Amino acid sequence: MLTVAIPKGALLKDSIRLLKAVGLDFSTFLESGNRQLQITDPTGTAKALLVRNSDVSVYVEYGQAQLGIVGYDVLREKAPNVAQLVDLGFGGCRMSVAVKASSPYRSSLELPLHGRVASKFVHCARDYFETLDLPVEIVPLYGSVELGPITGMSEAIVDLVATGNTLRENGLIEIDVLFQSTARLIAHPLSYRLNSDNLNHYVDQIRSQIKAAVGV
Repeated sequence: MLTVAIPKGALLKDSIRLLKAVGLDFSTFLESGNRQLQITDPTGTAKALLVRNSDVSVYVEYGQAQLGIVGYDVLREKAPNVAQLVDLGFGGCRMSVAVKASSPYRSSLELPLHGRVASKFVHCARDYFETLDLPVEIVPLYGSVELGPITGMSEAIVDLVATGNTLRENGLIEIDVLFQSTARLIAHPLSYRLNSDNLNHYVDQIRSQIKAAVGV
């Protein structure tokens, strides 16, 4: 049976809408009061796992799911051994460097040598500053990273930004963008090559849906 890893949170509704369009109905996850983490499609041909966005690639990489939907930011941070198949176009956001609006810094290159940058995306942040040849200390934070500059613990943060409201409400501004992120369809490499559980059929259907949506 085909297994799909679906992300909780901001990508959930669009993921379920897309999968339903190709014949995989996991809309039970959207029902009020539902606490199930694994459900089977009404046709009995596939099941879905409801997991954190950051865990989707893990379930796919280890073969517990053949397909998954995950943010590109996770793929850049974790660099998992998965097949990246389709840019799904939804869940758009950006990985940005932000500082206090009152700070003198208006670009990453203006940050002080060996200054502190707080982020939950440690690898993305480190890679970015290495490309700038700017030595900084990456401070791992997994809660409200905005508090880094607010408290003076760090000069800047690297974090995902969608609307920018959270930054503005906390007196922060973006000064640089590392990359744009959208939801991506991924697959277990061997399952994809072997077309396990008719996996390629659903991949082709999803590609067709995305092409139709953008008018290609």
